[in-house]
Amino acid sequence: MLKRSAINSSIATAKHYLKKYGLHLPPFASWTVEEWNHKGSECDEIRHCMLGWDVTDFGCGRFAEIGRTLFTLRNGTLREPGYAKSYAEKYILDPEGQRAPAHFHRGKMEDIINRGGGVICIQLTPWADDEERSGRRFTAQVDGRRVELTPGAVIELMPGQSVCIPPRTIHQFWGKCGTGYTISGEVSTVCDDWNDNCFLEPASRFPEIHEDEPRAAYLCHEYPPAAPGFGLGAATIGDILKTQRP
Repeated sequence: MLKRSAINSSIATAKHYLKKYGLHLPPFASWTVEEWNHKGSECDEIRHCMLGWDVTDFGCGRFAEIGRTLFTLRNGTLREPGYAKSYAEKYILDPEGQRAPAHFHRGKMEDIINRGGGVICIQLTPWADDEERSGRRFTAQVDGRRVELTPGAVIELMPGQSVCIPPRTIHQFWGKCGTGYTISGEVSTVCDDWNDNCFLEPASRFPEIHEDEPRAAYLCHEYPPAAPGFGLGAATIGDILKTQRP
C-alpha cells in the first residue's frame, strides 16, 4: 500500500526538478484540494481525460524500485466516441533505478524523450504474435534514425534524445545510476490506462493508498465531481472507471 506521505513527497520532488530543468506546468498542477472542491464542469476535460498528477507503485509496495510519478498535460479519451483529441503528452520523474513494471500496449504508440537531467535507460523487446517474447532482431527509431537491436537491448538517451515505441513492444525505462534525477517526456496516441496496458506480471495501475497524512493534491483518478451550482456535474473518473475494471 502506497503512503500518502510518499505521494506528497514525490510530487514535491517532481515540481522541484521540473522547475530546475526549465519545464513548466499548467496552473491546475498547483490547485489545492480546497480549490478543486469548488471547480465546476468547465474542468471536465481534466477529470474525464485524467490530466494531472499520477503517482503509483503498481500495487507492489516497493515504490522506490517499482513506481512512477507523472503529470499528464493533455490526453484524449476512448470512452466518448468522436472525441477530438487523438494524442497525449506527459512528464515523468525518473529517479535513479525506479521503473514501471515491464509492459506493452495493445494500441498506444509513444515516443519517450529525455527532457533534461541525467541519462534514461530504456529496454525494448518485441512481443511476438504468438504472445511469446520474440527472439528475432528488430529495429527501433531513435531520433528518427533506424537502429537494429537484439531483444532486451538497453538504449541510453541523453537529454534531447528520444525513441519511438510501437504497440506490442515490451518496455521499461529508468534513470541511469550515477546520473541524478531525469525528467522524461511521453508523446503518444491517446493513453487508456485501464484497457491498453499489458503487464507481464500482476500489477495494479492505480494504487491503494494509506492516508497517513492529508493529501497535498488530488491524483488524476481522485478528482471530485463538478461543484453544485457550476453547471452540469459529472461523476468522478474513479466512479466511472469502477464500472470498467476487468
